[in-house]
Amino acid sequence: MNLLDRITINPEIVHGKPAIRGMRWTVEMIIDLLGSGMSAEEIIEDHPELEKEDILASLKFAGMYLSGQPLQNIN
Repeated sequence: MNLLDRITINPEIVHGKPAIRGMRWTVEMIIDLLGSGMSAEEIIEDHPELEKEDILASLKFAGMYLSGQPLQNIN
């Protein structure tokens, strides 16, 4: 499975922001948690509905977005 398959964009979920697997967890929230100093393990411990691959997918998405790479196959 491609990590980016975990990122979804649906106008009816969190106003169309990139989200994790159709949940209300946005890529932005994950990046904010990491930026606050939380580790992936701490995030998952606090929010067991998330998986390590969700954190990695968020980082990959953010990196691609910031570098201007095409974000294909995001639904």
